Amino acid sequence: MTGIQPGLHVRFTRAPVADWLCSCGHHERARGRAAVAALAERVQVGVCPHRTTTTKTEGRAA
Repeated sequence: MTGIQPGLHVRFTRAPVADWLCSCGHHERARGRAAVAALAERVQVGVCPHRTTTTKTEGRAA
């Protein structure tokens, strides 16, 4: 997708619609007041929950 910035975009139409585009490219859409509210609570703009980070101590007793 070009021209679309990562972040949470909410449109307050008759039935609210929210689109979340993560910085990794993952996209989610929510429709309806409850679904939009749940998505807005779950999303942390600028933080990608889809990428896992590993540490050097993973798998070893620290």
